[in-house]
Amino acid sequence: VDAGYQPEICYFECLHELKLIVDLIYEQGIGGMRFSVSDTAEYGDLSRGPRVINDSVRETMREILSEIQSGQFAEEWMAEAHSGRENFYRLEAEGREHRIEKVGSDLRAMMPWISAGKVSVQEASGGQG
Repeated sequence: VDAGYQPEICYFECLHELKLIVDLIYEQGIGGMRFSVSDTAEYGDLSRGPRVINDSVRETMREILSEIQSGQFAEEWMAEAHSGRENFYRLEAEGREHRIEKVGSDLRAMMPWISAGKVSVQEASGGQG
């Protein structure tokens, strides 16, 4: 979007197509997914993927794993729960209000077959987040 692409195109290419990719990986593994997508997409994965998931990303993931393993994350979450979840609810609201949610909702409304006959997550949980 920041590069000038329409939000709807960005959503569709980056998020809506994600289900196809994840389903392919689930069913056939990464190699099977690569075989199933276009050669252009496969080349992009092979040649550009390492630039996205790079040493900086790996280091951040190691830091977060360390927070989990040390109990720091659990302590933070417990403190959040005991203090009324103010930060949690703020983060949740920010997520709901993000532009991508509106764009996705608008696009999915044009594709009624996606949710036909299905109960929404909010309805199934009684509206609880």
